Amino acid sequence: MADRGASALSPPDDWPAHPDPVLALNRMGSFDWDLDTGLMHMDAQAHHILDVRPDEYDGRPETLAERVPPDEARRLDTAVSQALKDGSENYGAYFRLRRRDGTLRWTHTQGYIRRDDTGRPRRIIGIVRDATQELVESDARLDQTAQDESRRQQTSVVELTTAALAHARTVQDVIDVLTDTHGVTHLGATSLVVGLVEAGRIRLVAEGPVGSFVPGTRVTRIDEPYPMSEAVRTLGPCFIESPEEFAERYPALWPHLTGPNITSAAYLPLIVQARPIGAMGLLYSDRRGFTSEERDILVALGSSIAQSLQRAMFYEQEMDLAQGLQQAMLPRTIPSVPGADVAVRYRAATIGGSVGRDIGGDWYDLIPLPGGRVGAVIGDVQGHDTHAAAVMGQLRIVLRAYAAEGHPPATVMARASVFLHELDTDRSATCLYAQADLTTGVLQVVRAGHIDPLVRHTDGSCRRVTVPGGLPLGLSAEFGRLDYPVGTIELDPGDTLLLCTDGLVEQPGADLDDGMRTLTALVATGPDDVRDLADRLIDVAAERGGDDDVALLLLRRAAPDGPHPGRRLQWLVAPGDPAALAEARHMIRMTVGAWGARDRADEIELVADELITNALMHTEGSAIVTLRALTGSERRLRVEVEDTSSALPRRREAGESGVSGRGLLLVELLTDVWGVEARGGGKAVWCEFVVPGRP
Repeated sequence: MADRGASALSPPDDWPAHPDPVLALNRMGSFDWDLDTGLMHMDAQAHHILDVRPDEYDGRPETLAERVPPDEARRLDTAVSQALKDGSENYGAYFRLRRRDGTLRWTHTQGYIRRDDTGRPRRIIGIVRDATQELVESDARLDQTAQDESRRQQTSVVELTTAALAHARTVQDVIDVLTDTHGVTHLGATSLVVGLVEAGRIRLVAEGPVGSFVPGTRVTRIDEPYPMSEAVRTLGPCFIESPEEFAERYPALWPHLTGPNITSAAYLPLIVQARPIGAMGLLYSDRRGFTSEERDILVALGSSIAQSLQRAMFYEQEMDLAQGLQQAMLPRTIPSVPGADVAVRYRAATIGGSVGRDIGGDWYDLIPLPGGRVGAVIGDVQGHDTHAAAVMGQLRIVLRAYAAEGHPPATVMARASVFLHELDTDRSATCLYAQADLTTGVLQVVRAGHIDPLVRHTDGSCRRVTVPGGLPLGLSAEFGRLDYPVGTIELDPGDTLLLCTDGLVEQPGADLDDGMRTLTALVATGPDDVRDLADRLIDVAAERGGDDDVALLLLRRAAPDGPHPGRRLQWLVAPGDPAALAEARHMIRMTVGAWGARDRADEIELVADELITNALMHTEGSAIVTLRALTGSERRLRVEVEDTSSALPRRREAGESGVSGRGLLLVELLTDVWGVEARGGGKAVWCEFVVPGRP
């Protein structure tokens, strides 16, 4: 059992968490030896038989050498190597095992070699069992007849088939184990058929080898005179011991079976909880009759296959439900956004070689907002099950509602966190929310435990934008840390914002920063069109595989059709929301700095705060704040605060101890020019600041 590979890894996702019940009942353990990596994964029963604790075993076969005496190890290696070289489909061997107390115990192993289309061995699935009691009576074994040897071979059929079925997750996985060339050969049959009960009929779902089914029997009624129907109808096996018996009992079927030279057959009901779910037929061309022991073994085989099929059916039902739920929860369409090209993609995880058979809580969303802005969301709910998909749907809808109400990004994220916490679920979620004004290209970004966004520029360069972040949604509410910092990103015309979940970045054994650098290089060299780029990224994720979903959102700021009207940023401040007012101050300060007017940032923030406060105090509605960068002979920044009141502001003299009345004096003192405009059902108070620098 020489080492063929690398360091130990955790068992594959499709490795059973607990020993197969049929194997455990017979005191047998199972193993799965990946010949490409050299790693051998064993279940708990195998650890017990080989007297190795899980913390002592690192997945490498040579680790077991201290349990197997050198002479025994050489003999076992020879048997395995010979089977691999000469094209054998299986091997079996007895060897002595030295337990930790020093005693020697006989052990038996049986391996099933799986090869690829070229005949190269890729994997060994097998069993181990304690054979001491069996070999204690070795003298008696020497005198046993060939019939006993045949019985052992039949027993190994059940053992190997059960071990292979222990790794099957879907109905197709079960069928593949039974119908490939190795499976039919190990069952000792010439051909095999499997049918499932559906709506009072039996539908054939498997045949091996392909083309061996009888025409007209693809779908049959349970009351028809066929052996498979009889097995389902009576809940008992149907054994046919000779060609003559076959022709007499089933005259409609027998004429179609003379070509393969069938001499006997066994049709086994597949029963789970006293209910037939199908039947399996094994047809032989080299035997007549069945002993009582052979009949018992075949009935046990049918029971094992029935359990595997039922387990696979339950798994597929759960996954179909979860997939349907997730698809219903994701947005069905993405709205068109003036001034931007948008592409979204979602790809389900690949588990055990089956695409889309597991489910997660990844999502994306694009939300139209007041004032011509747009919100872009990417998120990932913890877990891969139906519950994660359900939580994702609720969280997406709530976050969309908070954003559409016009709340600033930090408030949206904080309220979503409180909502998730109050759901009383054990799930948390990472999320990134970007509120974009595509006229100015300014994005306000809030990150809740999520990975940073990327920005690709028009020259093809791509960079990771480090955004300050808070705790994931749900956790920030639980620990009372709802103050999410807001970062600012500027997109020039032609720049592309990329938001994704960690399934596109993380790879087993790789550092997250390395994954981000790899993604950055991939985006930089990708197509210019956002849809082509999104397809390219998803194709790479599909080629790589992995056990996590991928959600992706790309937003490219389009170039303006006419002359650039100057930058503009708009914000809604709701009444009775102190956090919104604080976010507005922060937004103004960050934007003014980003637009190169940092020297007057304090004055602009102070005046804007005064105008917003007046609007909220003297009206019953919200205030819309607009910040513009004006073009002309000199650089100017214009602040507008719009409300629903038609009453014009008036300057009042404040008393000696008065506080009110000083607002407009402050505005007049700090601004270069200000005024009031009537706006339909309300008004807008505006002021302008001349800022240094070239226009």
